[in-house]
This record gives sequence, C-alpha cells and structure tokens, in this order.
Amino acid sequence: MINKAILVGRLGADPEVRYTQDGMMVTNFRIATDEQWKDKNGEKVQKTEWHRIVTFGKLAEICGRYLVKGKLIYLEGRLQTRNWEDKEGNKRSTTEIIASNMQMLDSKGQKGADVSPDEPPLPQPGADGPLPDDDVPF
Repeated sequence: MINKAILVGRLGADPEVRYTQDGMMVTNFRIATDEQWKDKNGEKVQKTEWHRIVTFGKLAEICGRYLVKGKLIYLEGRLQTRNWEDKEGNKRSTTEIIASNMQMLDSKGQKGADVSPDEPPLPQPGADGPLPDDDVPF
C-alpha cells in the first residue's frame, strides 16, 4: 500500500519549532496550495487548500532555520491522522503530512530566499570598478 503526499506550496507563517522530551527538534507549519479554473460563465475561480506539515530531526532543523512565511517549497511525506479529546471532552482529529523530503524552490533574491547571516554579500559587478583579467573564471 502507498501513503504518499507530494505538494508544492507557500508557507502561511514561519515554522513553529519545539523539542520532544528526548531533545529531537520538531517543526510545525502550514502551506497553501491552490488551483484555478473557469466556471461555466467563464469566470476565473481560485481555491486555496491549507495543509498542516510536521518535520522531525535533521529536516526539522533545516526547516526551522531556512523556511519563512511566503517561501515556496516542494514537499514529500505521508498522511497521518491524530485523534484526541480537548479540555471540554470533545473528540477532535486532524490530518497532517509527516514530511520526509523538502526542497526550497524560490531563487535567491526572491521573498523568503535563503540568506545566511554568516555569509558576506556577493560583490556587485562594477561596484569596485572592473575585475582584473586574472579574476575572470573562464
């Protein structure tokens, strides 16, 4: 049997980071996917679906460090439904995607792009004059 979900969507908020009792990092976040079509009158219709995502361990560390609201990601995982009783005794349930793989799709310079505070900014062409010939990589 197969239980696999594949999504491409944008984060609705920064990931929430927490730790299990054993010290394993867990991140929770939601991503939005949407679909568009034209109705019978030719009007454009758009529907957005929100998905709850959970990551553990090394993937959680990556998500907690690099993902931000608005970031476009590709995600693979499995569906899991949890059941519990709330404080009033009502039975509740939620379906989540337990992620096993994530890829960031935004290119550098776009909203939510990967930026490490430890990395110096790349020099801009022409900022300090032309590059000497022996610095050209080809």
